[in-house]
Amino acid sequence: MKIGVFGSGLVGSTMAKDLANEKGWKVTVIDASEKSLEKLRSDKRLILERADLSKSAQVKKYASRFDLVIGAMPGFMGFETVKSVIEARRNIVDISFFPEDPFLLDSLAKKNDVTAIVDCGVAPGCSNMLSARGAALLDKPDTALCYVGGLPKVRTWPYEYKIVFSAVDVIEEYTRPARYIENDIAVTRSALSDPEFLDFEGVGTLEAFNTDGLRTLADTLKLPNMKEKTMRYPGHIEKMRVLRETGLFSKDPVKIGGAEIRPLDFTAKLLFPMWKLQEGEHDVTIMRVIVEGIKKGKRTRVTYDLHDQYDVKTKTTSMARTTGYTATVAARMFAKGVFNRKGICPPEYFGMEEKACKFMLAGMKARNINYAEKIETI
Repeated sequence: MKIGVFGSGLVGSTMAKDLANEKGWKVTVIDASEKSLEKLRSDKRLILERADLSKSAQVKKYASRFDLVIGAMPGFMGFETVKSVIEARRNIVDISFFPEDPFLLDSLAKKNDVTAIVDCGVAPGCSNMLSARGAALLDKPDTALCYVGGLPKVRTWPYEYKIVFSAVDVIEEYTRPARYIENDIAVTRSALSDPEFLDFEGVGTLEAFNTDGLRTLADTLKLPNMKEKTMRYPGHIEKMRVLRETGLFSKDPVKIGGAEIRPLDFTAKLLFPMWKLQEGEHDVTIMRVIVEGIKKGKRTRVTYDLHDQYDVKTKTTSMARTTGYTATVAARMFAKGVFNRKGICPPEYFGMEEKACKFMLAGMKARNINYAEKIETI
C-alpha cells in the first residue's frame, strides 16, 4: 500500500507514524510547511515532501500517486481537498472539520468508484459510529446525545483551554450555527447556547454548549431527538461569547491603517500561541455518547464513555491519539476489505455494520483508547 498523508500537523504526524508501523506500507507525508515536516525528519520510515496543496491541480497530482490518501488539512481546505482526491479517483480517509455538506460529493464519489470516509476523528467520528451502534442495539431508538471535550489537564488562566490543531477551526465551533433534531423537527441555534453542567470522575465539572457536531447524523440516523454538545471548563462560554459579539471572530475585512484584515485572522494569530498545547503538556479527552429507546418493551439507555489521557510513553497528546487513530484504524479496516462501501461514508456507517464497528473498537483498544459500554433499563 502506498499511503499519502496530506498535512503534517500534530494530528497528521501522529497518523503518519502509526501508519508506518504497518508492514509493507509506504507512507509519504506532504505539507507546505518545511518547519512542520522537519519534526518528522528523525523517523526514517517516512518519506517527506514539501508541496502546496491549496490548489486542486496539485492535490490531484499528488493523490494519483497513492492507493489511499489520509486527509489532515485545515477545515477551510477540507472540502476541496476531498473533492480533488475523488476527482483523481483515489480513496480517502479524512479528518478535516469542513463546514460544507460532504454528501454533495456522494454522486461524484460513486461515479468514480471511490470510498471517501469523512469526519473520521473522535467527534465527529467515533461519536457518529457509537450513536449508530447504540441505536442498532435497541428495538426502537429515539434519542442520541453526545458530549465531548478535549482539555488541558492543568487549567491555566485566562482561557484554561489548549488545542492541537488550527485555531481557526476551533473558532469555527463558536460561530457556526448548531443544528440538532428535537421531536422530529430540525432546529438551528447559535453556537455556545443552552449551557449545562456535567460532572466527570477525575475531571470535575464541565460546561456543555451547542456546537454543530451533529453533522451527517441529522440525515443518516433518522432519530426524533439528536444533539451534540462541546464541553470546556466552566467560564469558557462567556469568554468566547464576548470575543464573538465584539466581532473578533468575523470574516468580514476591516480597514486598519490603510490595510484590510479579517478580525478572525487577527484573533487566531493572537490566540494560537496561548492555546497551543506545548510539547510534553498533558491533555485529556472526555466523551459520553448516550442513546435511548425501547428494548424488549422497556425504556433502555446505552452509554459509551471515553476518558483518555496524554500518552507519556509515546509523548502523544490525547486529542491527536483519539482523533488520529480513529482515522488510521479506519484506513486499516478499508485496506483489509472489512468496510468497502462506495461514496461518501461518514463513521455512522461503521456503526451500522457490526463487523466494521468491532474492528474499529478493537483497533483503538489496541492503542489504549477504550470506549466503555453500559446498557441499563431506566
